[in-house]
Amino acid sequence: MTRRMFRPVCALAAVCLMSPVFAGDEESTYYIAPSLHLVDDDPDRVLEDAEGFGVTFGVNYTPKWSFEGFVESTEFDGDANNAQDQLEFGFNALRVFNREGRISPYLLGGIGSLRTDFGNDDEDQQGVASLGAGAMISPSENFAIRLQYRYRAELGGMEFADNIYSLGFQFGFGGSGPRFEDADNDGVTDNLDRCPRTPLGRTVGSDGCEFDSDKDGVVDADDNCPSTRAGAEVDTAGCEIVRDGDGDGVVDGVDQCPSSPAGVTVDAKGCEVDSDGDSVVDSKDACPNTEAGARVDIRGCEIKDVIRLPGVNFETNSDRLLPGAERVLNDAAATLRKNPDLVVEVAGHTDSDGAAEYNASLSARRAREVRNFLVNAGANEANLSVKGYGEAEPIADNTTREGKAANRRVELRIIE
Repeated sequence: MTRRMFRPVCALAAVCLMSPVFAGDEESTYYIAPSLHLVDDDPDRVLEDAEGFGVTFGVNYTPKWSFEGFVESTEFDGDANNAQDQLEFGFNALRVFNREGRISPYLLGGIGSLRTDFGNDDEDQQGVASLGAGAMISPSENFAIRLQYRYRAELGGMEFADNIYSLGFQFGFGGSGPRFEDADNDGVTDNLDRCPRTPLGRTVGSDGCEFDSDKDGVVDADDNCPSTRAGAEVDTAGCEIVRDGDGDGVVDGVDQCPSSPAGVTVDAKGCEVDSDGDSVVDSKDACPNTEAGARVDIRGCEIKDVIRLPGVNFETNSDRLLPGAERVLNDAAATLRKNPDLVVEVAGHTDSDGAAEYNASLSARRAREVRNFLVNAGANEANLSVKGYGEAEPIADNTTREGKAANRRVELRIIE
């Protein structure tokens, strides 16, 4: 070290030694940061840009402020008259943002002294001021990569101004510092901890929160039922609250048929059992052993060639339905809705009283009345045709009162 460099270095050492005196509290952290820099010098100097190195000593005074002293050395190439060696020492104040984060931007302001040794043995010393900005990228608590830009200008005459870009490596020491606190001592620093009040000794994830394996809102350490099914309502111990609204033995959260009638047999989904798979549950199935694939009516019985409509009667010599026919016809409409591909002929019949031609017309009108009822009840009109057979197809003896009543009928004939 030359004699010219000795006094600036001593002054810098004094600043560093005094910095603990001004530390605001015991958690302040000291740091040292060696660096490389590039000086984009003032064009009036007629010199090439030059690289140099430096070292910074500082203290994190508060979470928002740091103070530091530094020394930087730069050697410029040039002819015998322009070649320069520069030694700068100074003092900076840093306003730091997001100190608790992994990336902490900062603004910089400072003053210093710049000594220049020329190639012709001349020397010069000027006061300088700096403004700048940078960022500290901190992979760990006591280490940061430091990127910085500084604008340096001569005090007073402003005869020159330089742009200085630097890359440094900052090492902290002397305390835990204000950067990465861990208030609940769970191993996750507060800046990353989404659960900053975790009880001592609990196992946590990278976000600082305790594990909840079954995602029921109760952490594993407090969960007495750690494998609760997804979406279940649980109590404070993490166990499912059992609710069974229809009393069928299947809890509401699983029950796909939550209004099953009392006393019926249900499957694991809480729905009534349909043993023969005909879509009519056993409690309503009048034919519980229907062959697989057979088309059935709403009672679960196989549909043959004809769907008879007992109880569908008309006023004498009229197509007006008598009371009681509605229930039978509603059931018939439900069967047709259950089997929408059925093509049906609505066939009307009469007894043998009266002229054959009139009976044919009357039976057709009665069949049409039945079709209209079925259509209004939701049956597919396109699949329903009408035909009056009159007295031509009796199913009983027309010489008796009972036989005539049986012959006065409307039925649904399956065409395809």
